[in-house]
Amino acid sequence: LATTAEAVVEAVRQSTVSAQVSGRIVDIRFDVGDRVEKGAVILRIDERAASQAVAASEAQVREAEAALVNARAQFERTRQLLAQKFVSQAALDKAEADYKAAESRMKATLAGAGAAATEKSFTTIVAPYSGVVSARHVQLGEMASPGKPLLTGFDPTGLRVVATVPSAQVPAIQAGARARIEVPSLARWVDVKSVTVVPSADPRTHTTQVRLDLPDNAKGLLPGVFARAHFVTGRAPRLMVPREAVLRRSEVTAVYVVGADGAPRLRQVRTGTAADEKSIEILAGLKAGEKVALDPVKAGMAATPAS
Repeated sequence: LATTAEAVVEAVRQSTVSAQVSGRIVDIRFDVGDRVEKGAVILRIDERAASQAVAASEAQVREAEAALVNARAQFERTRQLLAQKFVSQAALDKAEADYKAAESRMKATLAGAGAAATEKSFTTIVAPYSGVVSARHVQLGEMASPGKPLLTGFDPTGLRVVATVPSAQVPAIQAGARARIEVPSLARWVDVKSVTVVPSADPRTHTTQVRLDLPDNAKGLLPGVFARAHFVTGRAPRLMVPREAVLRRSEVTAVYVVGADGAPRLRQVRTGTAADEKSIEILAGLKAGEKVALDPVKAGMAATPAS
């Protein structure tokens, strides 16, 4: 038994890279459909303003460093003079306070320099993982601003299908935990690796999303492709007959069906798998409730032509 639901293919990893700083876009190295390796530079933003900020922060660090050296030296001299009774304790306290203030300014300027360097690094956009560019949102020469989408990409090695099913069917789907995917546009069927029911439901539509992970070799599938998910929710009853009732002659497999008049008639059937040593499954040619002869040889001698 199975239930079917409409679905769509999506990438497990799909993301949009956005700008983190302002500036004019001066270099775009990839376009839609291009394959990108992890860590590759995909876009650059004009870094002149960021470079100036880095230079200014480095100058502030040097200035703060010099001030710290002077404050430390002054503190040491004052402490020596106090030991010789040439200055008061208040003078030492002031020198110590100046020294600590210089230390704080040094830490602040170092932090500012680090922030400036980080902001400059944001002008070079690199691929977070290997994948394919699926959308380009900007053109060369445009102004970027924090949060502005730049490029969208996905990892083609990790695809899944997302289906929306009635919440009432979830227990049966979870119990079966098996499914196949039909892709009408490609006339293909794909076996799934796993079935995961999203642990939440839409209160308006009373539906639940089910994610079906596709195998790594599911070539030809792309995010957005329409699909149908066929979930195995149970097993249909199997029609079984005793093995000795089945007659095999050359390429013909048949049984003798005993009619209401008691006369056996030969009927061709299609068999499936053997349930055990005594019975075998009948896939076609026989209906539940019909009687078959257990001794085909004896039945053949008394058989009447099939109607």
